[in-house]
Amino acid sequence: MVPVAKSTGVSDGYLKPGEGIVLFAETIGEDRGGINVDGSCYRVAGTKLIRVTDAGIQVILGDVGGTGQVSLCRSFDYLGICSNGNLFLFNLGTQILSQVTDIDLGVSKYATQLGGYFISTDGEFVVTTDLSDPFSVNPLKYGASEVLPDPITSLQVLRDVLYVVNRYGIEQFQNIGGQFFPFQRVDGAYINRGAIGPNACCVFEERLAFIGGGVNEPPAVWLGLNAQTAKISTREIDILLQGFTEEELANVLIESRIDRDQRLLYVHLPTGTMVYDASTSALVGSPIWYKLSSGSDKDCGAYLARNFVWCYDKWIFGNNLDNRLGTFDYMIGSHFGNHVFWTFQTPIVYNESRGALFHELELMCITGVSEDATIWTDYSNDQGVTWSNPKARKIGKYGQREKRINWLQCGNMNERRIQRFSGMSDSHLTISCLEARIEPLS
Repeated sequence: MVPVAKSTGVSDGYLKPGEGIVLFAETIGEDRGGINVDGSCYRVAGTKLIRVTDAGIQVILGDVGGTGQVSLCRSFDYLGICSNGNLFLFNLGTQILSQVTDIDLGVSKYATQLGGYFISTDGEFVVTTDLSDPFSVNPLKYGASEVLPDPITSLQVLRDVLYVVNRYGIEQFQNIGGQFFPFQRVDGAYINRGAIGPNACCVFEERLAFIGGGVNEPPAVWLGLNAQTAKISTREIDILLQGFTEEELANVLIESRIDRDQRLLYVHLPTGTMVYDASTSALVGSPIWYKLSSGSDKDCGAYLARNFVWCYDKWIFGNNLDNRLGTFDYMIGSHFGNHVFWTFQTPIVYNESRGALFHELELMCITGVSEDATIWTDYSNDQGVTWSNPKARKIGKYGQREKRINWLQCGNMNERRIQRFSGMSDSHLTISCLEARIEPLS
């Protein structure tokens, strides 16, 4: 269920079903990244660079080797692919894939493009290719980020400025050209927090979003620009991140997606994807996060959508668990034909340490748009440590627009209560509010 902060006349917001996922194409390997180039979708699947047509047909263009996430960038003539410590350039005119074999390039851990230069890092130096020959590297054109002796983890481009992302800090460089290293450090723009891994950083909301922190700080999610940072992760998100090791977080992917008046930041963790909604957060005045998963039970599991590319008038994405590309279907909630579990809960209901009887609970929903599925509710009187037995309710068949989803005789509380609701994606509900008929006990 996805929160949307928009007045409906019934309440100031509502919960809508998460987007369904349907098959777009079968690929030859796990998805490792994608990019839109001149209206065509290019991706790395397994070890192969492929182009996927609007009909879902894949065309193999070459081999880039390796495993794990790749970085993709483009210039006017070339598509750059950083994979397995190497930099490959795909000529968009001749459709030929070639590797940059100049020994002065060194190991390429991440690559981007700015001002005609392909820019790579080995974790210590920033290396640029020649303007006239992108397969040539001049060792006199090396740069470095030298504020702290921490490794370079990523390279990002924002507003025609190169951001050299280190583990504990971020420096800005401007393109000045010249005979030697063509980028000059911007004084006074240093950000004193950095990213934990090469893909734990992306451009979001005209700023850099990243997982990491400063020296002697635990990992959190930050937005940074021009020497300023703002923390957007909540206490719950911080606790979740601290449940992973540094090595595990270094392999995390974060990415942004703007769609239907929602500005979303996806943090892809092994146990699911945490999503920060900037639009809703701005309206309510506090960070709003929710979790997306593709599991069919309460343990949930990983989310089967990542590496979003807007192409052919749709979102195309892959995942690192199987060899399938998907696209969104907003009319269903299943993922590749399998129903997924959803749940949400209320804040604590409190009556000044006095009890109350819960005579009736009713979810105000848009019904009649799915099959006659079952949803459940249960409650906790000890702040979520233990829960009552769940009570089921049918949501009605197709066309039953006036179906009421209510529960009678819902027990009592001594001091406080949390109410929880859950179901499967076959119950395709949009929920505007929860009404309760409660009798206080003095």
